[in-house]
Amino acid sequence: MAELKYLSGFGNECASEDPRCPGSLPEGQNNPQVCPYNLYAEQLSGSAFTCPRSTNKRSWLYRILPSVSHKPFESVDKGHVTHNWDEVDPDPNQFCMAGRPQETYNYGRRGSKHILLHMTAGERSVKQKWENPLIKPSYPVRTHYHENSIRLRWKPFEIPKASQKKVDFVSGLHTLCGAGDIKSNNGLAIHIFLCNTSMENRCFYNSDGDFLIVPQKGSLLIYTEFGKMLVQPNEICVIQRGMRFSIDVFEETRGYILEVYGVHFELPDLGPIGANGLANPRDFLIPVAWYEDRQVPAGYTVINKFQGKLFAAKQDVSPFNVVAWHGNYTPYKYNLKNFMVINSVAFDHADPSIFTVLTAKSVRPGVAIADFVIFPPRWGVADKTFRPPYYHRNCMSEFMGLIRGHYEAKQGGFLPGGGSLHSAMTPHGPDADCFEKASKVKLAPERIADGTMAFMFESSLSLAVTKWGLKASGCLDENYHKCWEPLKSHFTPNSRNPAGPN
Repeated sequence: MAELKYLSGFGNECASEDPRCPGSLPEGQNNPQVCPYNLYAEQLSGSAFTCPRSTNKRSWLYRILPSVSHKPFESVDKGHVTHNWDEVDPDPNQFCMAGRPQETYNYGRRGSKHILLHMTAGERSVKQKWENPLIKPSYPVRTHYHENSIRLRWKPFEIPKASQKKVDFVSGLHTLCGAGDIKSNNGLAIHIFLCNTSMENRCFYNSDGDFLIVPQKGSLLIYTEFGKMLVQPNEICVIQRGMRFSIDVFEETRGYILEVYGVHFELPDLGPIGANGLANPRDFLIPVAWYEDRQVPAGYTVINKFQGKLFAAKQDVSPFNVVAWHGNYTPYKYNLKNFMVINSVAFDHADPSIFTVLTAKSVRPGVAIADFVIFPPRWGVADKTFRPPYYHRNCMSEFMGLIRGHYEAKQGGFLPGGGSLHSAMTPHGPDADCFEKASKVKLAPERIADGTMAFMFESSLSLAVTKWGLKASGCLDENYHKCWEPLKSHFTPNSRNPAGPN
């Protein structure tokens, strides 16, 4: 495949035309009575017309046929895509582990049935006493049990084998967790994609929100109305709301998606950092115009996600028939190796927000619907400091994924292609082995996370986990909590300054 070309710059006002049709962009106006090459003019709006100029997003597309040229949409099976955040009741307790066999039993004299996923010996004793009409416990008995979705870790999500079943990007979408409401344009969803074949005469567009796509295994060749992008592991791309795209894959492929409703991703403010740092605008790449004038007699399928459900329509031509375009509402990609890391050079930690690549802001200043944060290779030089991530209880929800390598706070168990979720105010931090080593090591400048790229989707919303995430995926690590069990007290009440490695 010939090397693809790109324009550069985040949110820039760009213009591009396929070199096969020079001069295909109208001069001096957007919507002439007759467009060059007898093309159709079509506007794609990513914001309300009356948004301030700084946030107004739109592009003009000049295409062989307008996108309206399709048959009616019909509802299709949505598979494992969901935006029902009430599938599973929340449970702030940790004794009941998701994925255990269910047991139905009767409580009390009325025989009301409840679901219990797992009982300890003590809980079974309480159950037996409560079922005995002559014996009633003197302390409260728990009468309803829920899935535990507070502190979870998943093993690498399994990719279906092409020899057993062909699965493309759309049919391989699986919703893991999320929060908010699509109809009010407020919220997010986290999806896992697991596929082994390309989208053949099928494209997808999302009426609900923007997709931030993080490939973990396998490259993605993405056809869009604006041109083509090749997105490889350690790169990300954003396909904004309403943009049609199709994905070719070359092997069994896996990755993560952060979907946000009602807002778009933007670069975080830099504040006292100044004009330069973190993800620099010029490193974001935008595809150049490319079209195909291709008839599809058997029908080309356009799939739309609308209010959390999937719909499909047929048309006779490829949707990638845009000869030229201009505007600031485009898909784009970014290579994570270009992130300019800023870190503590004296003592203590800068908060992980210093690693934010993109943010989707809420209406509250400084509070995000979602942040995309990475933990890239860097130097660690902080003196007299416990250098791994600190123990934490956060008002935000934290989903973490691993593209490659080993995450410094948990060398085992947290694997590429898997993930973890720490819900709001849930304790988390380094495992016992990491704590012991980092507390005793002789501090010197060192490289951290070489060969590794971990990331975090962080949100101010409280995320609910789907049934697929808790059960059907089969990847939930029921032993996650055990990584903290070996932690022990080092308290020395008679010595304020115990001897340390330095």
